[in-house]
Amino acid sequence: MPAPSSSSSPAASPAVAATAPDPAPTQGSGSASGSGLRSGLGPVALVISAGISVQFGAALAVMIMPRAGAAGVVTLRLAAAAIVLLLLCRPKVRGYSRADWGTVLAFGVAMAGMNGLFYQSIDRIPLGPAVTLEVLGPLALSVIVSRRLVNVLWAGLALGGVVLLSGHGGGGLGFGSLDPLGAAFALGAGAMWAAYIVFSARTGRRFPQADGLALAMAVAAVISLPLGIAEAGSDLLVPSTLALGLGVAVLSSVLPYTLELLALRRMPAPTFAILMSLEPAIAATAGFLVLNQAMSALDALAIALVIAASMGAVRSQIRRKAA
Repeated sequence: MPAPSSSSSPAASPAVAATAPDPAPTQGSGSASGSGLRSGLGPVALVISAGISVQFGAALAVMIMPRAGAAGVVTLRLAAAAIVLLLLCRPKVRGYSRADWGTVLAFGVAMAGMNGLFYQSIDRIPLGPAVTLEVLGPLALSVIVSRRLVNVLWAGLALGGVVLLSGHGGGGLGFGSLDPLGAAFALGAGAMWAAYIVFSARTGRRFPQADGLALAMAVAAVISLPLGIAEAGSDLLVPSTLALGLGVAVLSSVLPYTLELLALRRMPAPTFAILMSLEPAIAATAGFLVLNQAMSALDALAIALVIAASMGAVRSQIRRKAA
């Protein structure tokens, strides 16, 4: 998902933008060039692996929603992920400033909101369209803050994708058979996804390793717990549901969030954003392979338009900074 990368955007402030990797040498031995190439491809592999993990985890979550409901699955995912990360990281809680804890709290709130809204969305609409609509939140912010005419093109492409999705299932405009509430939840999740990128980068700078992630996950789990209990109650404690919830937690939270946190320390935020733009395609693939959610030609074109808009908007920001 594209993160706003304009210098006038809050997401482009030094506290948010990920530290860029050391530039590859322009001259030197072949081994040095190979090392530079590996160092450049490493973070890319981390981000793509994270995307595959989180989307196939989301597909697994859809399969267990009949057992625990959307809010229940979110609670299982975040609670299990928090326990695993806290046990693995054993983060210290002393020596941090009030600003550090404020960042962790904001990161946890963004994480809870992003997951809660997204799972409500995929409980109502297919995975591919849900992620496509989710991407629009940070994309819109990126386009607005850039104040460049060329980004009108990218906004138009994204709008074209939304119009195509609105005819999903042959129902014409108004989102056709694509549930309007599900679409609204996806857009809300997109806004929280943008906040997640911002505070993930900030947390990675303030806390060592994945300590901040573990603490933020605990915050998100506490926030989601009352909602999950209210919807699922004792169904959350069924052993088979707990086991599946742990699988969702590992695939959709523990593994991808850790990989993304590590990647943001080694690549510029705009590059990260471009790679995250591939999420709708990964989601559509996961929906097809795991959930048998077939896509029409118009669905595929809609997703392609939003991906192109996301990549184009971020690349135009990069060129602006390089100019």
